[in-house]
Amino acid sequence: MMIIRPTKHSHPDKTVIYASFLMLKELKKKRLVPYSKLLTLVKDNITSGEYLFAPALNFLFLLGLVEYQPKTDMLEFIENRP
Repeated sequence: MMIIRPTKHSHPDKTVIYASFLMLKELKKKRLVPYSKLLTLVKDNITSGEYLFAPALNFLFLLGLVEYQPKTDMLEFIENRP
């Protein structure tokens, strides 16, 4: 089980929050990003990042910041909606 909130023993660059940050930074820059590109981004920047990818993506979904486009297999950054 992944814990979203880091502890004092967590390495800052190996947390769900950091993985979410990396993905959100890329999504804000490009608006639409292929699922596979985000996965590669996390894997390239975090050791064993593939284990953090799904929880980080779920975290972004829960915050309402991303939407998945199944036809194109892309993730879209969602601006704050009223």
